[in-house]
Amino acid sequence: MTLRKSIKLLIATLAGTVAMSFASADHHGSKKAEKDLVGVAASAEDFSTLVAAVKAADLVDVLQGDGPYTVFAPTDEAFAALPEGTLEMLLKPENKDKLTAILTYHVVPAKVMAEDVSEGAVATANGAKVDISIEGGTVLVDDAEVIATDILASNGVIHVIDKVILPEA
Repeated sequence: MTLRKSIKLLIATLAGTVAMSFASADHHGSKKAEKDLVGVAASAEDFSTLVAAVKAADLVDVLQGDGPYTVFAPTDEAFAALPEGTLEMLLKPENKDKLTAILTYHVVPAKVMAEDVSEGAVATANGAKVDISIEGGTVLVDDAEVIATDILASNGVIHVIDKVILPEA
């Protein structure tokens, strides 16, 4: 088996396990998710900071739109790891543009499932590109590790990352 096939098999296996753990009773076992990206994130335990940031940036309507979108979603722990005061500063109304730029850097305007991931630069919703790389079976988005994949929403998919990724200034 080639390394690429092994990685795809590993990602697919992890994706299935993670997707089942994130599935709610509403769409457990179904192939079509009923909740949009914001609804899926809001119903998960580990995205409260992300949801608060999306609300502060007025991106709820966008992420509830038709899409499709791929969201690289940082966990609450990832936001907590930012330098002290950074999150509080970003959530202030006067920093809405900066927060929007950061959050839209986590969004790809297409649905990209784990099995379709390949290395290279990918355009994000803010116009900048994130670098996708695979190192030893681990998928990285810039320097953030993808720790869960293929969490389905009605308008896209969420891949969980362990760091907040920042666009180059």
